[in-house]
Parts: sequence; structure tokens; C-alpha cells
Amino acid sequence: LLLSGCDLPSRLNFGKTSGSGESISKSGFYFNTVITVTLYGTKDETLLDDCFSLADTYENYFSNTIADSDVSKINAAGGAPVTVHEETAELIKKGLYYGDLSNGKFDITIGKLSDLWDISTKALLDQTDVSMIPSDDEIKKALTTVDYQNVVVDGNTVTLKDPSAKIDLGGIAKGYIADRMKDYLNQKGAACGYIHLGNVLCLGAKPDGSSYNIGIQRPFDDEGAAMLAVSVTDQTVVSSGVYERYFEVDGKRYHHILDTATGYPYDNGLLGVSIITDESVDGDGLSTTCFALGLADGMALVESLDNTEAVFITEDYELHFSSGMGTKIPYQVME
Repeated sequence: LLLSGCDLPSRLNFGKTSGSGESISKSGFYFNTVITVTLYGTKDETLLDDCFSLADTYENYFSNTIADSDVSKINAAGGAPVTVHEETAELIKKGLYYGDLSNGKFDITIGKLSDLWDISTKALLDQTDVSMIPSDDEIKKALTTVDYQNVVVDGNTVTLKDPSAKIDLGGIAKGYIADRMKDYLNQKGAACGYIHLGNVLCLGAKPDGSSYNIGIQRPFDDEGAAMLAVSVTDQTVVSSGVYERYFEVDGKRYHHILDTATGYPYDNGLLGVSIITDESVDGDGLSTTCFALGLADGMALVESLDNTEAVFITEDYELHFSSGMGTKIPYQVME
């Protein structure tokens, strides 16, 4: 069982699969996540090396913490136009698409607000005092910079009309990287395996022709156990939730999915959303968007999209399935 969770490190290694030879596998650390690529039916480890060369290249394009990345150059340009690599422009346009689709609930200019909260760092600390929570004034100031409509893409030139804004592509970059890895592997004839970035992207079917079983994590389970398993072939399972990156103060949880209207983490009755679709970048964008929209509106969005299914987990640990779950996408609820 492969596990899909919100920014989970890879914990799995298939080893041998029935009817196949040995797998080959490689892991690396990019975008604050362990990435693992596992392939079947080949012993050519240069395929793995090339995948991680792609990951390294794209991290150096998309990261907002690497000083000379495309994104950092845009953020430091003071509103001046910046010429970027074609892939950077493509990913930014995808981010703007999800800004439109979500009416701004998914917003790639959330960088200043994300930096202010710094959930990933605080989640690793032992302290739980009120000083970890930004002040209302700090949040309001950061919110003034959040507006994806201030990003203009013209060919390979990107302009931030608000010079104090900061682009953060962390919400979709890992999915994009996984898709490009899969494209490369398919071009090289490697059509069996998986790419694990916390979320899972499958290449074709398993060596015996069966589907991959992808576990969706039970929120806050100490062992990272799966709540259900979905069966997919040549698709991706992407999850967003409140249970991986968060800290608590006075019994209240502060997680990393921030409301672009209030500046605070969402408190909408959801613990997690998992998207099953064809491309991982869309799974990334949709899992965050649907979480932000909430159960009713998020499910309505999923139902309006082709080749897209979803599982929502509410605070009472109830599972809510889109209409194609169980028919188009088989699943099994775990005991």
C-alpha cells in the first residue's frame, strides 16, 4: 500500500512485485519533501538520476528560498518585469488558473502571509506559547500583498504589479515536477512504477497489470495508518489536510492552509481532501482549492470537472465521496 498524505515523507519501498523482477528506486529531498521514484521492468538507474536532475533544475526555478531562482528574482524585482524560464511561466499561469477557479482562495501571492506564519518551522518546535501566533496587525499587513491578479505573465516575462508581494509556488510545484518526471520516463519507455512526493503519481499499472492501491492517511494517526485505499492506474492521488504541518496553542490547532480572506488557517470542518485525477499539478491545485471551498462547494467543483474524483474527510472522521468513487475509482475503507 502506497500512502498519500499532505507533504508526507516517503515511508514505502515495494521491493519485489509479483510477476516482476527487482524494482529500482531513488530518493531525494526537494521542496521540503522526500521524493522517491520507483520503477519496474528496468535496471537502468540513469533514468532515476535524470529524474532527480529534473527535480534539482525545477527547484532552482520555482523555489522562493533559493536566491537566484526565477521566483526569487521576480519577488526581488520591485515590480519590474523579469524574464524567466518557459517552465516557470507555465507553472505561474497554472497557479493563476487556480486563482480564477477558486475566486482567489488559491493564490500564488500568498508568500508574505506564509512566511509570517512559518508553520513548517513552528511545527517542529516544542514550544506552544502565544508568541507563535502572528498579531492581527501583522496578518492584515501581509494580507494587503495577497492578490494573484497582480501577477502578469506575457510570454516568458513575469511582472508583479505590487512590488511588495511575494510569489510562492509551493502549493503546485511538487505536482508539476512529478508530471514532468512522468513525461520523461514515458518518453524513455519506462511505463511502470510510481513517483512519491508525499502525494503519489502512478506510471501505468503494476507489472502484473493490476492497479496500484493508494492509501489515504487517517488524520493525526501516530503510525500514519491509512483510512481507506483507492485503486488507480496511470493517475495521481494528491492530499491536502490539517494533520501534517501544524502547531497548537491553548488547545487550538494552527495549520498551513491559510484563508486568503482572513489570513488565518481555515476552520471549516474539514480535516483533509484527496483528489484523484490525471495530472499531479491539477491534484495539487484542486486539493488545496477544494479544502478552501469547504465540503459543499468543493464537492460541487469536483463534480463539474472531467476525470476528477475526490474524498473529503470531515472533523467527525466521516468520509464523503464524489459520485465516481466506487465505480470509476474502486476503494476500500480500512478497519
